[in-house]
Amino acid sequence: MARKPALSRRRFFQAAGSIGAAAFVCPTIVPARALGAEGAKPASQRIAVGMIGVGRQAFMTNMKQFLAMPDVQLVAVCDVDSWRRDNAKRAIEQAYAGEKQAGTYRGCAAYVDYEELLARKDIDAVMISTPDHWHAPMALAAMKAGKDVSLEKPITRTIAEGRQLSDTAAKLKRVFRVDSELRSTAGVHRAAELVRNGRIGKVRKVTVGVPLGDVACPPQPEMPVPVELDYERWQGPAPRAPYTEKRVHPPKSYERPGWMRHLFYCDGMITNWGAHLDDGAMWCTGLERTGPVEIWGTGQYPAADSFWNVLLNFEVNYRFADGLEWTYRTEKPYFRIEGTEGWVLADFASIKTEPASLMTAEIGPNETHFPRKTDKQDFIDSVKSRQDTLEPAEVGHRVTSLCHLGHIAIHLGQKLQWDPEAERFRDNDAANTYIDKPIHEPRRAT
Repeated sequence: MARKPALSRRRFFQAAGSIGAAAFVCPTIVPARALGAEGAKPASQRIAVGMIGVGRQAFMTNMKQFLAMPDVQLVAVCDVDSWRRDNAKRAIEQAYAGEKQAGTYRGCAAYVDYEELLARKDIDAVMISTPDHWHAPMALAAMKAGKDVSLEKPITRTIAEGRQLSDTAAKLKRVFRVDSELRSTAGVHRAAELVRNGRIGKVRKVTVGVPLGDVACPPQPEMPVPVELDYERWQGPAPRAPYTEKRVHPPKSYERPGWMRHLFYCDGMITNWGAHLDDGAMWCTGLERTGPVEIWGTGQYPAADSFWNVLLNFEVNYRFADGLEWTYRTEKPYFRIEGTEGWVLADFASIKTEPASLMTAEIGPNETHFPRKTDKQDFIDSVKSRQDTLEPAEVGHRVTSLCHLGHIAIHLGQKLQWDPEAERFRDNDAANTYIDKPIHEPRRAT
């Protein structure tokens, strides 16, 4: 007798939400928690997640968080570094084996080609934690393959990539979450509810700070490619360049990688931490789906002979259509929002307010409230409900665009006029070339 097709996890949750009942399918993988452990869910109720990129951030943070979630099953990993790929597969299988009475588990596939992972029909969602130059291409491919996407910040190298991500997520009805934890912290959550509910009056000034950029790096020699690294795949859409350790990451290590300081692969601190702190401020002010109309700034690149070449420091000023002034600079991580009746200052760990009474001010039941949960749980909850995450693609695009706009203004050394609706610079062909082209080399004074 022919078997009925299995009910996908996504259809399972849609059906459960609409009729209040659920049909179960036989799980392919059954850790002990699926057999009755407290808080456990059967495999048919867990979201199958594939990890694309299992380096420093993924292995030390993202993977561990997913492994701790009873409604998630990590079923596949992908990385062009076999040492990292094998470590991730081993860690996942050991974690799930510890939940089985037999003490063994083999159920996590490993891939070097991310397209092979995306081709699996049983994977519902992916966590992409690769170097920045791969973020948008992989996220677009994942959504077109039918997967929901959690994408490490910054989500793009260009403004055009962000528009494409947002439009694709909307067209294909994919769940998208920028993997930034700032909206999950108590202080930022509190700041957002205070500002959105008018507790500091009309917002008139925003200041955002991030840490200073990395130090310069002397010229680097070409080196043999480590046997565990598929360097050609690693480069992907980036310009071709000879291998050297400080261009990629230290072999067989989770130390901070060199690619984060090179413009072939990353814009540096201006997008890296800006995707956190500018995001928090844009959430608080309700500007997370628009952009400024005017941008100007200054910054310092390393000397011309430095191998690492992202900005060392910067200060960017923005003006929004309503006259709001926004300053973004290297200093320390925080954002400060000033209103006509007070201010709030928040960072990753704390919040300060003026007046101090705002710290305990009650947010009424009919006022704006935001859910408080981790970024990973927000993503998985939305995969089930098919509702927007707390930081969907359009929001991530606008936040990252704010950072890119600042970088372009510094790079060109010009005051720029921006149309946030058309997403074009006004009367500036030179600036418009960087809407769909990454900055790959610092602009040097002539």
